[in-house]
Amino acid sequence: MHADIVIIGAGPAGLSLAGVLARKGLKIAIVDPASASDLEHPLDDGREIALTRLSRDLLEKWQQWALLSDTEQAPLVEAHVFDGRSERPMKVKSPGGLDPLGWMVSNQALRRTAYAAAKDLDGITWHLSRRMQRIDITDAATQVELDDGSRISARLAVAADSRFSSARRAAGLSARMHDFGRTMLVCRMKLEKPTPGVAWEWLDYGQTLALLPLNADMASVVITLPPADIERLCALPVQEFENEVAQRFRHRLGNMHLIGARHPYPLVGVRPDNIVTKRFACIGDAAVGMHPITAHGYNLGLRGIALLSDQIQSALDGGRDFAGSTDLATFQNELQAIARPLYFSTLSIVRLYSDDRAPAKLLRRAGLRFGQHFPPFKKLLVSALSGKDVRPPRPLRMLSSLISGRIPPA
Repeated sequence: MHADIVIIGAGPAGLSLAGVLARKGLKIAIVDPASASDLEHPLDDGREIALTRLSRDLLEKWQQWALLSDTEQAPLVEAHVFDGRSERPMKVKSPGGLDPLGWMVSNQALRRTAYAAAKDLDGITWHLSRRMQRIDITDAATQVELDDGSRISARLAVAADSRFSSARRAAGLSARMHDFGRTMLVCRMKLEKPTPGVAWEWLDYGQTLALLPLNADMASVVITLPPADIERLCALPVQEFENEVAQRFRHRLGNMHLIGARHPYPLVGVRPDNIVTKRFACIGDAAVGMHPITAHGYNLGLRGIALLSDQIQSALDGGRDFAGSTDLATFQNELQAIARPLYFSTLSIVRLYSDDRAPAKLLRRAGLRFGQHFPPFKKLLVSALSGKDVRPPRPLRMLSSLISGRIPPA
């Protein structure tokens, strides 16, 4: 069959791009091993996403936000960042407290609404319960062969199949991977002492804890530890698990009761050297796989979709081939100008706050103390968190450079 664009991967990124482009009148083919039922009723994977104002604006524009119920979105009004044993966090909130910093929405809900907004659009052909087998790229078209032997010919192919993208690899694009040697456990818990609208990032010694507020007395709890420790936590009986998590939070939240399953995720960052080649582009985690500590990954993925769709529209308006090298290079340059500083800044923060040696501890405390008492820095940080400035603040980029080169190895 023939299409204007074939998208490999029907996660929220691939589905969102398909919806945007189909509304422009383009013929889109989507390939994914999931069934239509899987997409319409996605399984809960435990992950909660902190969406910025910019991301919410994009989801509203793409007709997805209105499909969320009130119970599926929880405003995030303030963030507290703790270091080690200190009980005095750096506090970040929007100026005047008028607008939320963001909104908490489950990944499950985002997957469901992305599919709901796209499933009935004219111009989308669904190749579900199918896997990409091979990609052949020529000057004229990209040919995608599926596991049933069928072939899709398109002007452009887009990889949206995770940070470990098989489509990206099949197109010959290399990627650098950073294994953090840690696993993240996520679960939902009911709190005796909830923190409505307030998120915690607790950069403790030997562990990292996060608390993401949901509605009522519910929260998403995130614990980052070496893999063997996470395996032990996942295997604990429920009551023992609840007691240990409450103890790890030093009982600041009172009793904590597990709701649902525990979900472990190994932490691996992925940075492709290039995200485009001839008649091929990457979006979402296939374009950059971020560590979740700064909550930029999903929001950056939406930003990439907006950049690519805008570049395609520009080419259409100018009568150009939207899969031509010039337009794809422009998309790559724009996205990587945002993504690479964020990736390296995040990597530096993770290195610093997982280093428990004395020099690092001093720098950790000094960094948060500076952030708490220097209003211009906090203003820049709020701007970045809200999505108004998708680049990391310049002081954070400077701190990133310092951390990357000045703390000697053990």
